[in-house]
Amino acid sequence: MTNYLMPAEWERHSSTLLAWPHNKADWPDKFAPIPWVYAEIIRYLTQVERVSLIVRSEKERAQATDICERAGANIDKIDFHIIPTNRIWMRDSGPIIVKEIGKRIEGRGKETKPHPTSPTPNLAMLDFRFTAWAKYPNHKLDDKVPASLNEIWNLPRIQPMHKGKRVVLEGGSIDVNGKGILLTTEECLLADVQVRNPNFTRDDYEEIFAKYLGIKKTVWLGKGIVGDDTHGHVDDITRFVNADTVVTVVEKDKNDDNYTLLKDNIKRLKTAQLNIVELPMPRPVIFEGQRLPASYANFLIANDLVLVPTFNDPVDRIALNILTELFPKREIVGIHAVDLVWGLGTIHCMSQQIPA
Repeated sequence: MTNYLMPAEWERHSSTLLAWPHNKADWPDKFAPIPWVYAEIIRYLTQVERVSLIVRSEKERAQATDICERAGANIDKIDFHIIPTNRIWMRDSGPIIVKEIGKRIEGRGKETKPHPTSPTPNLAMLDFRFTAWAKYPNHKLDDKVPASLNEIWNLPRIQPMHKGKRVVLEGGSIDVNGKGILLTTEECLLADVQVRNPNFTRDDYEEIFAKYLGIKKTVWLGKGIVGDDTHGHVDDITRFVNADTVVTVVEKDKNDDNYTLLKDNIKRLKTAQLNIVELPMPRPVIFEGQRLPASYANFLIANDLVLVPTFNDPVDRIALNILTELFPKREIVGIHAVDLVWGLGTIHCMSQQIPA
């Protein structure tokens, strides 16, 4: 029997997986700056690790190369993969890479030599089903991204099953400490809105987490932030920063819609016996009358680096200072995300770490 363990995000990466932005409908009337925001993120990432960048064609590869070069990114550290996509939210549609512990699965077929840019051989790919947050119909290309990537990486590829069905799970709905503890929300996985896996219970999910992610304890929070169209992803509210410490966003304004639900999450975390560090929320970011899911918790931990979304808010510097104290050996960099969040996601949503 093979066991699996999902590493923590702060463990070393072989690369970060991204996909070049192309779906203008995700940023209606505001798409023009988005490739430049991506290029800035890639510029920082290529200073500390490789970037596995999905593009849809040779033409798009040339466009991405031009913009990244002009932005100062290290092109030699970008591995381009031509794969068709509907959207670019790799946290959710990309694979989750886990450590293999124990005997390899029999019947896997002939072992093939890994691609030079592959993750190391003791890893396996989890290919969860992706249904665009049980909300959007155009997701069939995105659901095939892990399989397409694995034609290059040649890792053991597992499609998690439960009760005879392929499991739907998005990477943004979970956060792990690499030691057997997982964070998630009831709103995302157990509510009767945007249902990922009909009739799955809390026990079903905990069984899945244990089997495929090596989880011994699941901490169930309540709801995500207002404006999150994923219906409660945990990576906008609470994140592990080490094995026994989380940062969790709080709202000080009692009249804000986030105040009560974030206060409830604090209560739940206190019962989980974790160290808790509070991270402020920015003032509401509203565009065309719509409140957007702006949160400092949507940061990405990379090798020697943490990229944090910022929102032209006085609280930006407070959030950056808190994360600087929590990651003393990493450079903390703010990335202007007022345009990016119009796509209803920011830095963590667009990326997926590939462990070393």
